[in-house]
Amino acid sequence: MFVKDVVVQNQVGLHARPATFFIQKANEYKSSIWVEKEERRVNAKSLLGVLSLGIVGNTAIRIIADGADEEAAVNGLVQLVESGFAE
Repeated sequence: MFVKDVVVQNQVGLHARPATFFIQKANEYKSSIWVEKEERRVNAKSLLGVLSLGIVGNTAIRIIADGADEEAAVNGLVQLVESGFAE
């Protein structure tokens, strides 16, 4: 299992378009991946799950992966979040 915390940089957070990019990126990996905000954990490959967290700008989230490519998965998603989804 590999875990990293990251702060969502873009102003509006993970609304529909950035969440879609996030899920597409998560689906590139074989590992099971979750996103955690406070005490809630959802599947990072589920649009409804990610949107249900209500992640807004400057919110800290935790990305967790477990599987063959767990480290690459977490690092790739952290990099995407830190880029601000090119917004």
